[in-house]
Amino acid sequence: MRRKPRVGLALGSGSARGWAHIGAIRALEERGIKADLVCGTSIGALVGAAYASGELDRLEKWVTGLAWTTVVRLMDLTWRGGLIRGQRLFTLFRTIFQDRDIDGLPIPYGAVATELYSGRELWLRHGNLLDAVRASCAMPGLFTPMIREGEVVVDGGLVNPVPVSMCRALGAEVVIAVDLSWGKLGPYRDRSRSVAPREVPGWLARLRPGWVEKKSKTEDRTVIPSIFEVFSTSLDVVEMRVARSRLSGDPADVLVTPLLPDFATMDYHRAQEAIEEGRAAVERMGPLLDQVVG
Repeated sequence: MRRKPRVGLALGSGSARGWAHIGAIRALEERGIKADLVCGTSIGALVGAAYASGELDRLEKWVTGLAWTTVVRLMDLTWRGGLIRGQRLFTLFRTIFQDRDIDGLPIPYGAVATELYSGRELWLRHGNLLDAVRASCAMPGLFTPMIREGEVVVDGGLVNPVPVSMCRALGAEVVIAVDLSWGKLGPYRDRSRSVAPREVPGWLARLRPGWVEKKSKTEDRTVIPSIFEVFSTSLDVVEMRVARSRLSGDPADVLVTPLLPDFATMDYHRAQEAIEEGRAAVERMGPLLDQVVG
């Protein structure tokens, strides 16, 4: 009888798209695939922590009940190191989820973060679980960095967006990776987005209102996006490029790619859509999963 391989689950970074990890885990479990260890980066570290601690049901119930107004209320704004402190959110997490130590989890777990001043990749394998998650989720410019053991730590997605390498180092023989960066850019991006009308100087509009109105509907010109969109899309570019570079050097045995092109960075209230796409992404890889893990 063939021995089942030791399965590692690598959950990637991707902000609000990260709720797709929940659907992917559910679909894997329905196929009889349970991870022997889990590693996560950023939002993947959060979902991975819930999974490794046996609290995925509680997390799913909480995220599917999120409204946009709740997301806004959890934003404790600041200008020091980022736009959001994150203290309000993680204080809430400590009331909802059991505060645990990584070494005491039923499933071996690791999170990836980045040491800001050296760019060094950090593997968080010990200590408080939610502190490790908070460090891994510290998206530059959005969440304030975290001080951990005297180092300034930010989001692990800068150096290892899909932590396949960490899974292998912890002993995984087969790695199933969930990469959220595939649906962000290029041909996957929302093609139905309407092109903004060309801006026309006010004096010209007053002189030729009929002509200007007609031209504004027919002449295409892309407007400059907001500073937040420029910043978040730039991070998407970096994350996608780094992810594909890392995966080319250390590929997963099965790569699951949820496609959520119209998800904004802060669309955390759209959990149900993301969860359903996570399930669908696993089903698309069903034949390969049967060959590799079955």
